[in-house]
Amino acid sequence: MHDVSRRRFLATAQAAGLGLMPWIAQAQDEYPARPVTMLVPFPPGGVADTVGRPVAEAMGRALKQSMVVENKGGAGGGIGMAQVAKAKADGYNVLMALSSVVVLPEADKVLKRAPMFTLDQLKPVARFTADPTVLVVRAESPWKTLAEFLAHAKANPGAVTFGSSGNYGTMHVPMEQLKASTNTFMLHVPYTGAGPAIMAVLAGQVDAVSTGPSSVVQQIKAGKLRALAHWGEGRLSALPEVPSLKELGLPITYSQWSGMFVPAGTPEPVVARLRAAAKAAVEDPRAKQALASAGSSFQYQDAPEFERFVLQDAKIMAAVVQRIGKVE
Repeated sequence: MHDVSRRRFLATAQAAGLGLMPWIAQAQDEYPARPVTMLVPFPPGGVADTVGRPVAEAMGRALKQSMVVENKGGAGGGIGMAQVAKAKADGYNVLMALSSVVVLPEADKVLKRAPMFTLDQLKPVARFTADPTVLVVRAESPWKTLAEFLAHAKANPGAVTFGSSGNYGTMHVPMEQLKASTNTFMLHVPYTGAGPAIMAVLAGQVDAVSTGPSSVVQQIKAGKLRALAHWGEGRLSALPEVPSLKELGLPITYSQWSGMFVPAGTPEPVVARLRAAAKAAVEDPRAKQALASAGSSFQYQDAPEFERFVLQDAKIMAAVVQRIGKVE
């Protein structure tokens, strides 16, 4: 009797499970049933925000549901990144991160502090852009070329200041590379994001910043900022007159990429919907035009390729962070 009862129980449970399967599939098919939050872990005005807003609009059209951008700056992007890393893995909280997402966990190790988040808490969905950073100064500054800028920095150690989005962030790392390669000392002034750092340059509070072209191309064209060099391989289509550091004899490159992540453990059908919406966004004419107006363009990678890219970049940036060492 016991075996008969057990078989009946298993058969009933199996039937119930099969009955639930269409409901589960329907629930996944209905995603998203409410607005999705895209968290940009920086204040407005930076690369993540410039890319995130047109992407969110386009993805919302593809998903037939609103994707709402929420800016949450602090700790070089770490506060917002940690929030998404620890959020419920249901697809309703997505992260528009910059390449600092692979740097900050390594920086926590260097600083011997508890990590705000770890990379394995996040799942890559899509890469959208990958632009080299551009070194800019105020248009009325005395430096017309990189050589003049560096000569002044060498002659006046600590007198030249540069702003960033925070320690070990995507505006800090390239300047540390430049300092190390030219044996110069410039004073680092961290802000809560690229937007405030750029405003600080425009206001004369710092001398320079290195940031993505989409954050500064309009100010350059308006004659408010002057670009001295960039960290890319060749000339930039948005700023064809600006030389690369390589052209100027400094073998340094750095890419400030942007990409979408979700909390690890997000169901694959949900991730698949987000991947499809991301691909639709990079093909959306309005989103393309918005990025072109900001001096950038999509350099898309789908999840499998993007995940490999993230892991490779994490290894490269770990070595860079170790070279920079402890920064208070």
